[in-house]
Amino acid sequence: MKRSLLLLSIVLMALTASEATAKVKLPQLFQDGMVLQRGADIPIWGWADAGDEISIEMLNDKGKVVSAATAVTSEQGKWQARLPKKKIKAGGPFTLNIKSPDYTSQIKDVLVGDVWLCSGQSNIDVTIERVYPWYTTEIDQYENPQVRLFRVQNETSTSGPKDDIRPTSINWKPLTKQNAWLFSAVGYFLGKRMQEETKVPQGIIVNSWGGTPIEAWVSADSLRQDYPLLVEKTRLYDNADFVRAQQLANQQADRRWNQLLDERDPGMTKVEGEHRFTALGYDDSQWAKVNQWQWRWRGVGSVWLRQHVQIDKAHAGKPARLLLGTLFDADITYINGRQVGRTYYQYPPRRYDIPEGLLREGDNVITVRFINKYGAAHFIPEKPYLLAFGDDRQSLNPLPKDVITLGEEWKQHDGASMPSCPSGDVSLQNMPTTLYNAVLHPLAPYALAGVVWYQGESNTGNARDYAPMLRKLMGGWRQLFDNPQLPFVIVQLANYMACVEQPQNTGWSQVREAQRTVALADPWAESVVNIDLGETQDIHPLRKKEVAERIGLCLDRLVWGKKVNLFPQVVGHEVKDGQVVLTLDQPLRNGQLKYFELAGSDGRFQNAEAQAEGNLVTIKAPMTAPVIVRYAWKDNPLGANAYSLDGLPLSPFELRFK
Repeated sequence: MKRSLLLLSIVLMALTASEATAKVKLPQLFQDGMVLQRGADIPIWGWADAGDEISIEMLNDKGKVVSAATAVTSEQGKWQARLPKKKIKAGGPFTLNIKSPDYTSQIKDVLVGDVWLCSGQSNIDVTIERVYPWYTTEIDQYENPQVRLFRVQNETSTSGPKDDIRPTSINWKPLTKQNAWLFSAVGYFLGKRMQEETKVPQGIIVNSWGGTPIEAWVSADSLRQDYPLLVEKTRLYDNADFVRAQQLANQQADRRWNQLLDERDPGMTKVEGEHRFTALGYDDSQWAKVNQWQWRWRGVGSVWLRQHVQIDKAHAGKPARLLLGTLFDADITYINGRQVGRTYYQYPPRRYDIPEGLLREGDNVITVRFINKYGAAHFIPEKPYLLAFGDDRQSLNPLPKDVITLGEEWKQHDGASMPSCPSGDVSLQNMPTTLYNAVLHPLAPYALAGVVWYQGESNTGNARDYAPMLRKLMGGWRQLFDNPQLPFVIVQLANYMACVEQPQNTGWSQVREAQRTVALADPWAESVVNIDLGETQDIHPLRKKEVAERIGLCLDRLVWGKKVNLFPQVVGHEVKDGQVVLTLDQPLRNGQLKYFELAGSDGRFQNAEAQAEGNLVTIKAPMTAPVIVRYAWKDNPLGANAYSLDGLPLSPFELRFK
């Protein structure tokens, strides 16, 4: 009996303690290992019972209080204080003590340095895992506890701004290969670069979502005046029951579609434990022969391809990596009847590890089952298709030394034809304001050194509105973070898709121009020219370290006021004697330049010869009275060659003379 009473007493004490500690809540951003912004009064906030007095102390590693503040919780249950910046120097580690009458919390291993918010869509999302083959040695050999990584967990809200974000697995983790593996490559290399340059701690907050349009990141208040229907569009989905039912229906439809596909596909029949079409001993002699660069399968359903590869004794049984470039759309890949990889959509590179003992001496077979719901199944050119062996088999820069290149010829057999998969997809992350509400608003007013914005691919279909949207985003975020001079670095869209020699006018060029002109008109913004770091066949180019280096240069000048030359800019022009002469703010590499074009009053553009000499570009006019000049105004101006003496590219631009 006494033991039972003792246990009951312990339980009641625990419940009482939990109720007390539940009275004060801190945002998800405030955790061990966090980085606070130097040179600023540091906002600290949270929630407690109305009227509670909250005290905050910042202690150095010797236990001395270096800054302190107090706050009183409002009737709405929120409190906020600011630690004065005067005595807080960059470095650490520090400890934050947060106290109320019945609550004490410690946040340990706090650093003070620079905090950067990296946001946008999939090119900020691209992870270290994706780009690792391009920088294997550097990533393998580098770690830095002075750089901390924080990844905001994806979430949406149609009903207005949230108070806090969801818990996340990358919560102020020190920079190591393991911690960064699924973290933004741009964020990783930016933190590395800025810490090595400034010698102070760096905090990188990544808040991005692939495929999202800019309007998802803008507040309803900012949109309402000029785009009221966009706000109403989101309100249509402000019904959790409807959204849940629609998403469940889509999941069930997709599950049923795949189930019927497998049932109808003759290759999925199992023979001695292996799918029929994947077995090494299966007779594919009657299958049609196709060349991978000329092959496109426009069905809905599945199609199988097989290729036989001869493995010599030296490579038999060795672990390897199969590179299948990038495929459209989904694939399941087998070697000798065993599944080695599966990818559910087109963009990720197919890099499939082959375990020791699977490859045999002599004949081996690679089988790829394409699953296609729309478009045409095909191989993506300009990618490696090979088997790589040896310790360097994960590298792409340079390619591994020991490789067996795959042939271009495959054997094909149709799987199963299917009707289109029913879909009424509800992608709330693509709705106006939903990301601002759920994952941007809760971060404020965390003190930041600046913002990196890399987005725009999803707005190329309606590029006309991109400039006003970008201005609204920047103004709204500055207001939210209570910093009218919050620096923004805007990363322009990279070159992508086919190279066209003749003049073209596309949404990609128009979005780049919006990014350039908005940054140019804003004293607290810079744009990063990315026109030479893209890939013709991949919307997610791998050279993210180079992008981060260019972002860092912009921050050097924008935030620290360093005298560095950035991307060349046109600062003057003159039309005379059948020529257009442009004056730039710095010299270019001398020589003939590609991708300049002129138009007269009829608006018809023609390619024009151009020559760089010093800080002048002279363009021969193919018409009598040119009124517009464009440079690199294409989806992919491959080989655009206007560079500063420092090797930075001239931005694509349009300039009207009248």
